[in-house]
Amino acid sequence: MDGKELIKRYEAGQTKFSGTNLSGANLLGADLIGIVLQRADLHNTNLAFTYLSRADLGQANLTSSKLCGANLNQAKLAGAKLHDADLHGVMLQGADLRGADLTLADLFDANLIDADLRGADLSGANLTGACLRGANLREEKRVYCANLRGANLHKIDLQGANLTGADLSKVNLSGANLRDVMFRDADLSWADLSGADLTNAFLTDANLNGANLQGAKLKNAKLERSKLLEANLREANLSGAIMPDAKLNKANLTGAVLIGVVLNRADLSRSSLRGADLTGAMLIDAYLARTNLMNANLTNANLARAELSTANLVGTIFQGATMPDESIYK
Repeated sequence: MDGKELIKRYEAGQTKFSGTNLSGANLLGADLIGIVLQRADLHNTNLAFTYLSRADLGQANLTSSKLCGANLNQAKLAGAKLHDADLHGVMLQGADLRGADLTLADLFDANLIDADLRGADLSGANLTGACLRGANLREEKRVYCANLRGANLHKIDLQGANLTGADLSKVNLSGANLRDVMFRDADLSWADLSGADLTNAFLTDANLNGANLQGAKLKNAKLERSKLLEANLREANLSGAIMPDAKLNKANLTGAVLIGVVLNRADLSRSSLRGADLTGAMLIDAYLARTNLMNANLTNANLARAELSTANLVGTIFQGATMPDESIYK
């Protein structure tokens, strides 16, 4: 079936075209709201600027199709194949993309607000400038776990999104809006989060080993039991962050702002806190073996029972701090 025949039948009242072969068809700008194209073959099809809101494209083959500027709000795309598809500026607000294949897809400036992306494979996709506020990418019983490994998410807007258990290893999230995002159990190892806004983000049990968080905003973030081995947190703002039992071995926190941070029982061995501001920080039972605290500010910090015996304390400010022996430094 070609594009003209499909449009003619649709305009005559037919809406169900499941399994139809429309590969290579030209449907540029067509009005196909609510159409049913389940399991249809639409690879290499031109659907640019097409109206497909509330359409059913479940398990459809849209490989290498052109969907730039198309309206797919509230569309059903569960299990759809969108590998290498052009989705530049597409509207997918509230769309069901569970288990969809979006590998190498171009989602530049796409609108994915409140979209369901559980189990979707976005590895290698370009999501630069895309908006995923309120999107759901959470893991659910290890069945629905979004894969964004290696994806480009530079300056993406993910505020409030659920990325529990998501695979974000080596992803570019530099400059991204990640305020209030749920990253519990997520894999962000070696990800680029430089300059990202993670204010109030939930990173409990997250893997951030080797991640680049230079200049990132992590104010009031929840990082209980998070893994940050060899992470770059240079000049990051972690004021008010909750980080008990965090693993920060060999992490670079040079010049970081850690005012009021909670690091009880945290492992900061061999890390660099040179010139960091730890005013009022809680470091009870923290492990600071061979930690570089040169010129760090620990005014009014609580270091009760902390291991400091091998730390570099040259120029460190301890005014009013509770020391490991629980005495007050004067």
